[in-house]
Amino acid sequence: MLTNPDLVIRIEGITKEYVMGETVIQALRGVDLTIHRNEYLAVMGPSGSGKSTLMNMLGCLDTPTAGRYEFNGKDVANMEDDELAEIRNREIGFVFQTFNLLPRSTALQNVELPLIYGGVGPEERRLRAAEALAAVGLMERMQHKPNELSGGQRQRVAIARALVNRPAIILADEPTGNLDSHTGEEIMALFESLYTGGNTIVLVTHEEGIAEHARRVVRLRDGVIESDVEVDRRLAGFG
Repeated sequence: MLTNPDLVIRIEGITKEYVMGETVIQALRGVDLTIHRNEYLAVMGPSGSGKSTLMNMLGCLDTPTAGRYEFNGKDVANMEDDELAEIRNREIGFVFQTFNLLPRSTALQNVELPLIYGGVGPEERRLRAAEALAAVGLMERMQHKPNELSGGQRQRVAIARALVNRPAIILADEPTGNLDSHTGEEIMALFESLYTGGNTIVLVTHEEGIAEHARRVVRLRDGVIESDVEVDRRLAGFG
């Protein structure tokens, strides 16, 4: 198979089955998907559609029952555990609905975490973490702990942490789910600026208004891709 340098992810015929007692649940049923560099993609679907399972596959947090997954041209199935761990730390930036910040650590220390795991020295670590916080507008809040920050600020810290290793792709799972609508719009404006700055973003959401911020929307139903369309942002009201 020829490698396309603009392709971050290629999955072909991905299936995922979970065995619960005597019941076999088919979460994904032969999904094909490609994601190119500097794409802004939203994955939508009702509860039980397979979108969380797909997100776990894309993030190398779970393995398929069958099918092929290539990340930056490499077959994920052939990777050792330490290579997969390095990809999760260096190449994929995760943003979660619940922020997943360490409560007793400052914003700066939370953002430093992926760099600690990556073996980056203290001086460079602090510099890069500070740059990531500046990129999300939190330069003045670096020494604040999560309980001293608003929900939107906590999500910005989580986004800075996802950015700090300059990953190939950012995976955001319901990133506005715990935020009020105004703060959610601020976070989506931040994702827009990250996208226009060259980042590749995959967003999982159940909200139509959030998905409309993306440039492409993939809809899942019953473990298969129901549709995969480009978003006309003029019709969505974004000018």
